[in-house]
Amino acid sequence: MSVLVVAALLLDLMVGDPRWLPHPVVVIGGFIQKGEKLVRRFVSPPMGKGLRLGGIALVAVICFSTYFCTWGFIWLAAKVHVYLGWAVHLWLLSTTLAVKSLHQHARAVAVPLALGDLSAARRAVAMIVGRDTKCLQERGITRATVETVAENTVDGIISPLFYAFIGGAPLAMTYKAINTLDSMIGHRNEKYLYFGWAAARLDDLANYLPARLAGFCYVLAAIGTPGGMQGTRQTIQQNAPKHPSPNSGIPEAAVAGALGIKLGGTNYYQGQVSHRAPMGQEKYPLEYRHIEQALALTRKVTALALVLGVVVGWAVGPL
Repeated sequence: MSVLVVAALLLDLMVGDPRWLPHPVVVIGGFIQKGEKLVRRFVSPPMGKGLRLGGIALVAVICFSTYFCTWGFIWLAAKVHVYLGWAVHLWLLSTTLAVKSLHQHARAVAVPLALGDLSAARRAVAMIVGRDTKCLQERGITRATVETVAENTVDGIISPLFYAFIGGAPLAMTYKAINTLDSMIGHRNEKYLYFGWAAARLDDLANYLPARLAGFCYVLAAIGTPGGMQGTRQTIQQNAPKHPSPNSGIPEAAVAGALGIKLGGTNYYQGQVSHRAPMGQEKYPLEYRHIEQALALTRKVTALALVLGVVVGWAVGPL
C-alpha cells in the first residue's frame, strides 16, 4: 500500500486535477445536495431533533456508500485485469490529494499581490476562502491565503495520506466524503445548526489524529525558520486551543510560529463580523512572500508525513 500511496502523491504533483476528468468529490457533492433536499422534504425546519436525525442518516449513507462504491469500482476494474485494478486504485487515491491544486490556488493570489494588483488578488483569494474579500488589502489577502494553506495542508494532504496508508483509496475517499459533508452542511448557522451537526462532529473526529501528526511534522519542518522548532512548538501549545476548531488551530498556529507572523483576527462573512483569536506574535508584518514560505512549509510537512507513513508501513508489514 505504501508504494501505491507514494505513486498517488507523485501523480497528483504531476497532473493535479485535470478538468476533463470527472472528480469523485464533485460526484459526492452532488449526492449530498440531493440527500439534503430529500431529508428536508420530509422534515420541516422547526423540527430540530428531526433535522439532526436526518443529518445523521445522510452522513451515514454518504460515508458507507462512498467506501463501498470506491471498493467496488476497484474490484470490478481488477476483475477485468489486475493492472487495471491497480491503475484505478492509483487514480482514485490521487484524487483525494490536493498538493498541486493548493499550490496553484495560493500562487494565483501571490503573483498579482507581488505585482501590486489587489483587484486580481482579491478575485483569486475569493476562490479559496469563504470570508468577504472585496475590501481586503495586501495584509488581509495574505493572511486569508496563509491561513487557507495551513488548514488545507491537513484537510487536503495530511488527512488523506493518513487514511490512504491505513485503508487505501476506499478509506481515503471516505475521508474526502466526510470533509465534503462538513464543507457543505457543517455550518454553525440557523439553517445547518441541527442538520449539519453530525457532519461537523465527524469531520472534527476524522481530522483529530492527522492534525496532531501535522503539528508534529510542522515542528520538525520549522528547522531554519524564523521561529524555529521551539517557537513553533510553543505557539501551537499556547495558541492552537484558542481556535474555534479543535484541529484547524494546530496548523495555523504552527505556520504563525514558524514564520514569525500573526494570524487570526477579525473576518467578515456576508457582512457579519467574526473574531478569531490571534495566532503567533508579529515579528514580521504580513507580506505576499509569506504565502510562498507557507507553501514551502507545506512541502516539508508533506514529505515528512510521507516518509513517516512509509516507515510505519514497512515496520508493521510488507509493502
